[in-house]
Amino acid sequence: MTRLFFVRHGKTEWNLEGRYQGAHGDSPLLPQSLEEIKQLSEYLKTYRFAKIYSSPIKRALVTAQKIKENLPYNVRLEADAAFSEFNLGKMEGMKFTEVAEKYPAELDAFRNHPDKYDPTPIEGESFPELFARMTPKIRDIVKRYPNDDILIVSHGAALCAEIRYLQGIPLEKIRAKGGLANTSTTILQTVDDNQKFKCLVWNKTDYLKRDLDATDVV
Repeated sequence: MTRLFFVRHGKTEWNLEGRYQGAHGDSPLLPQSLEEIKQLSEYLKTYRFAKIYSSPIKRALVTAQKIKENLPYNVRLEADAAFSEFNLGKMEGMKFTEVAEKYPAELDAFRNHPDKYDPTPIEGESFPELFARMTPKIRDIVKRYPNDDILIVSHGAALCAEIRYLQGIPLEKIRAKGGLANTSTTILQTVDDNQKFKCLVWNKTDYLKRDLDATDVV
């Protein structure tokens, strides 16, 4: 069996400001995030990863690099565009409140009714397009590492959707458990000869030494 440890990147300036970052927007990690990545790393030290994969977007890649530095053994880190955040098109860089005013239908569907989400007006990426780039990569990882623990550092919206999709959750229900917090860990384990996935841990953050707030979760 393969265990996949999905980590959302540390909290950024735009997370705090309530802005959409997406695949092309980005902002620096907050100073507190570097300490929280250390706290996350203390938890991850109890496992031995065969490899680390990361989104190439800086907020995720820096998170992955800091985790790698904090592990007590050497492990290869590979950046792969398959793990980038959703392309949110025209919404990127905008505050949530601004998006709610300008693109209310798209925002509501993206967050609450993914089965009805049409990103055409905002020139963004659809859920099927996201699954088409992430799922084959994850399947390939499982094939290459059929009995290992693998760490994947990525982004909140992309991970929430893909993790639920891998479990066979219908599109209309992928947000049923809510979103993922910054510096959270979610663990999937393969079953049925590595063909299916079951969730062992969802949105784990109890290693963080502070209370979370609404700006931590997407």
